[in-house]
Amino acid sequence: MKILAIESSCDETSVSVCEGREVLSVVTDTQIAEHKKYGGVVPEIASRRHTEAISRITKEALKNANLSFSQIDAVAVTFAPGLIGALLVGVNYAKGLAYSLGVPLIPVHHLRSHIAANYITHKDLKPPFLCLLVSGGNSLIVKVNDYTDFEIIGRTRDDAAGECFDKSARVMGLDYPGGVMLDKIATEPDFVKFPMPWPKVDGCPFDFSFSGLKTAVINTAHNLNQKNIPIDVSVLSATVRKRVCDILIANTLAAAEQEGFTKIVLAGGVSANSELRSRMTEECKKRGYELYFPEKKYCGDNAAMVGVQAAYEYNSGNIAGTELNAMATLDINYN
Repeated sequence: MKILAIESSCDETSVSVCEGREVLSVVTDTQIAEHKKYGGVVPEIASRRHTEAISRITKEALKNANLSFSQIDAVAVTFAPGLIGALLVGVNYAKGLAYSLGVPLIPVHHLRSHIAANYITHKDLKPPFLCLLVSGGNSLIVKVNDYTDFEIIGRTRDDAAGECFDKSARVMGLDYPGGVMLDKIATEPDFVKFPMPWPKVDGCPFDFSFSGLKTAVINTAHNLNQKNIPIDVSVLSATVRKRVCDILIANTLAAAEQEGFTKIVLAGGVSANSELRSRMTEECKKRGYELYFPEKKYCGDNAAMVGVQAAYEYNSGNIAGTELNAMATLDINYN
């Protein structure tokens, strides 16, 4: 079954053609250079750029897969969660395309797609497993019971880990995308020089809270600026990175132990973070756990992961009609 998949939840317009776990083509039109001027994504600009790019890159994705529109068996699209204007561009285009081709329309949850990015890299990976799903907008620990059966056992109560990275990078004067830049320049942490809290949620050992950590970084930077003291950006970056990874790894391993999982998966944009990958690899090796994470090119938003997840959604009967609408927020276990 050849599925044409569309992703437009934030600032990447992406179209892919997939057959099962095989990616026949993927074309992604990034907006990073434009949003870099503003230090973050401007939703109205993102929506406009999606509108301008989507038809062009759809044709390009088909050309790269050596296929025509008539050879497509289904159309899949990210419908939630994300920036509502950006999502609507993809959803409306997908609805029109599926209707005109007379093929099924498959709605795909963005976070389910991030988990499915692992299926591209690891062809033999199958549920059940425990997934740490971390990005700019979400931080979750998810029991993946089956391909379309999810249970959240830990979540952020405020900011996501990726937002903590991005806002910390911004106050330090780093370019957008902040989390990526912070990871690149980080050297050695120094908690004496830069004390950082370890926020915890009483009674909920697997939940996260990153707003206090983000505020600590912002206050540190502002205090140094007011005193005209240069910020040691590389050390502060390393200190923030270590504390975020401390929290993510500790909660995930505690959840794995309690729930009896020995197979752990990383997913989402923050799964590309070098320290998170290396330290989680080390910790899982100590415990005899299996660890999986996507190739870095599939960690960020892309349509290939949408197309791979769409096959499982289709098999479970998740098919939509022209009434499909975009949703800015929606839990991963919505059905």
